[in-house]
Amino acid sequence: MSNTSNFRNAIRDVKGQSLIGPNVIANALPYLGGGLVLTAVGTYGGLGVIQSYPNLFFPFLIAALIIEFVLFFVACNVAEQGNNDTALPLLALYSLLFGYTLSGVVFVALGTQGVGLEGIAVAAGGCGIVFMAARSIGSNLSEQDGMALTKTISLGVISLLVVMIGQVLFALFGVYTPTWLDIAISGLGVFLFAGAAVVDFYILPRTYRNDQYLSAALSMYLTYINLFIFILRLLISINSRDD
Repeated sequence: MSNTSNFRNAIRDVKGQSLIGPNVIANALPYLGGGLVLTAVGTYGGLGVIQSYPNLFFPFLIAALIIEFVLFFVACNVAEQGNNDTALPLLALYSLLFGYTLSGVVFVALGTQGVGLEGIAVAAGGCGIVFMAARSIGSNLSEQDGMALTKTISLGVISLLVVMIGQVLFALFGVYTPTWLDIAISGLGVFLFAGAAVVDFYILPRTYRNDQYLSAALSMYLTYINLFIFILRLLISINSRDD
């Protein structure tokens, strides 16, 4: 989804606008692919740390999250100014670090009976199917339908974030979270980020110029990484319900 800091401002800005970057998505796709490859490399490295140096994984995870947080805002600002030569290495490092933080859920998936490598392949394949469908649907949305879907998805993502924060707080205080709630949250996440993929193809050409392709690539990257995570979470939750 659009990585603008205030999503409602993004909705307001694109309302009634014609395309300002008709080729921005096409320009962004190679960088989206490169970011996903780097994320896979980072995930592989993270799995290696878990297996060989398990005591170091969590401290490195905290450090990676902090650096990611800083990189995200710096890279967003630089990319939106069209300074692609500076933004590109920042986003490459961000993708690697994101892969490291993603390795935790991948490790859990690999150790869950009924998920494993097959489940990871299903999650990745699901993202690919969503991408193809979203490109066809989102690129052909009318102004009215596009704005309605954008508002709905943005509100849904905010609600999902609130529920997930509540779930984390319950876990911190030792309150048991039933498996059906994990399944419901993961299923909702899959649904919302599949919708967000459609929104991307509608909103990005109305938000970014052709030379702001790295901003568009980061927006799509976050959509598909989150979609992958929620599909994987859903598979883990379903296959863990009887444990």
